[in-house]
Amino acid sequence: MSELYLRGFGKISDKLSFLMSYLRYYPVMTELDEHDRRILRHLQNDASLSVDALADLVHLSRNACWRRVKRMENDGVILRKVALVNPQSVDLDLSVFVMIRTHSHDPAWLEKFKNAVSVMPEIVAAHRMSGDLDYVLRVKVRDVKAYDAFYQRLISRVPVADISASFVMEDIKDGTALPL
Repeated sequence: MSELYLRGFGKISDKLSFLMSYLRYYPVMTELDEHDRRILRHLQNDASLSVDALADLVHLSRNACWRRVKRMENDGVILRKVALVNPQSVDLDLSVFVMIRTHSHDPAWLEKFKNAVSVMPEIVAAHRMSGDLDYVLRVKVRDVKAYDAFYQRLISRVPVADISASFVMEDIKDGTALPL
């Protein structure tokens, strides 16, 4: 089989291979129209909807709806479909916001911190911050005693200058849906 070449650009298969790998790491920004946004609003509330039910809700044909969902999955707009678990039903009643300050901002410390965060399942969210705080963690544990055990494991894995915690007294709003 002969290779195709494009004058001034070289072998086409090499260029397509490069383009595909580029798009994998740098996804193209997808233009979302109102149909896409309606699909996303419904899927954020119930990702288990069948294509037929979703199509009815957004007033599209089954195939048009399916194509739009697949495009948004391929483009990285829809990252994954998950089940949201009731924390009380699995005995994880306590939510804690952990505020961390560090004296060290070098790559070695950051790598150690990222490794600690990745292996501690109690940490459900971790954020690097601007301002007075360096990092904020959102942690789910059974109770204060479980938090203390978590705290001891965290500080044994990574040195911090200051760490404090605030315990959630009441969840007034705790959602996952983005405002589309």
